[in-house]
Amino acid sequence: MFERFTKDARAVVQGAVEHAEAADARTVDTGHLLLALLDREGSRASFALTALGAGGERRDSVRRALAEARRRAGLTQAETDALAGLGIDVSEVVARVEEVHGVGVMSGERKGGRRWSGHRGFDRGAKEVLEKALRVAVARHDRRIGDEHILLALTIRPGVPAEVLADHGVTHESLTRVLGDGSGEGAGAA
Repeated sequence: MFERFTKDARAVVQGAVEHAEAADARTVDTGHLLLALLDREGSRASFALTALGAGGERRDSVRRALAEARRRAGLTQAETDALAGLGIDVSEVVARVEEVHGVGVMSGERKGGRRWSGHRGFDRGAKEVLEKALRVAVARHDRRIGDEHILLALTIRPGVPAEVLADHGVTHESLTRVLGDGSGEGAGAA
């Protein structure tokens, strides 16, 4: 499947691996894919993010929201709210765990101790996003998988990246409007 990726999509995958390495995470996850998309400039995904108000200076806001979710062990705000409805205060749980084990321990990143030096595979969520990117490209009648397809796939799959993007005005519907529907109409026309 990787041979069908455009140069920009390949750069996103490589960037996601680099983000995982920088965080000393054992696997590449959907958050790493989104961070790598945010790093891109001059690509279709970066154009769409900027057009929808999540590019440029707002990228830092998206990064902060991702970091906060990672600190909550990857729970979405909806999941945090549901637990609050059961009387579980996630921020209190995080504070207590970090008090004992250190800040950021619930993020899955390995601070201190031994560094992970092995191959970083993709977790189930990241694999699903890349598979969905292929399906999105096929549905849009595109021959190659671009970074815009990865971005669209992130908005389809429930989870922290989709929630963070939606909070910043980037939904599947808004992306489809900006990129065009794949029929050769809209901003995505070549």
